[in-house]
Amino acid sequence: MITSEYNKDQLTAIQTVRVHLKGHMPEGLDDLEEEISAYLQFRRDVAAFQKIHLWDICTSKCFTSQVSACCNREGIATFFGDVVVNALFSSPKELDALEKALANDKGGFKCVYLTDTGCAWHLKPIVCEMFLCDHAKEMLSKKQESLIEEWEGLRNRERQYTWPDKPVLFDGLEDVFIRAGLYSPLMYFHKSPGLLRIKNKSKEARFSRRWERGRC
Repeated sequence: MITSEYNKDQLTAIQTVRVHLKGHMPEGLDDLEEEISAYLQFRRDVAAFQKIHLWDICTSKCFTSQVSACCNREGIATFFGDVVVNALFSSPKELDALEKALANDKGGFKCVYLTDTGCAWHLKPIVCEMFLCDHAKEMLSKKQESLIEEWEGLRNRERQYTWPDKPVLFDGLEDVFIRAGLYSPLMYFHKSPGLLRIKNKSKEARFSRRWERGRC
C-alpha cells in the first residue's frame, strides 16, 4: 500500500474534519453559512457549464483514455476548505470511501480518488473543478468564442472564495478549526507563503485606507 505524505495529510484532514463535525456544528460555521450557500450555488453553475459544454470533450479526451492531465497522482492541491465543504454535504458512506481509498492506495499513475465512475468526492476539490487544459479551451473556442469568456467569468467568481485579497470562505473555514485548536498541513491560507503575502498586503491596504479616511 502507498503511505506517502500526500496520502497521510489527506487522510488526517478528512478524519479531523469528520470528528469535529460529528454530532454538532462547530462554532463559527453559522457565521459562514451564507457564504457557503453562495459557494454551493457557484459550484452548481460550474457543474452546469461543464455538463453542457465540456462533458463530451473531457470524457473522450481524458477519462475514457485514462490519460488525464488533471487526474495525475498527487497532482492536485486540496485545500482544507475543500475537505470541510465536502464533509458537510457527504454521507458517512462517501467519506468512508475516501478514507479507504487513501488507506488502501495501491499506487499507479492516477489520482487516488479517481474511480471507474469518476471522482470519489461528493464535491470535488476546487482546483480539480476549475482545471481546463489547452485542448479543452481550444475545443470550447471552436464551439463558440463566447464560451471562453463565460468560463473566465466563472474563474473570477472562484476568486471570491479562494483568493485572500479580502476575507474569503476558504480562509474562514480554516479559522474555525484553528480556533478549536486543530491544525492540518492542508491549511494553505495559514501556511502558504504566497497566500500569506496576499493576505498581509490586503490587510496593509485596508489599514491604510482606514487611516486615510480617519485623516479626512
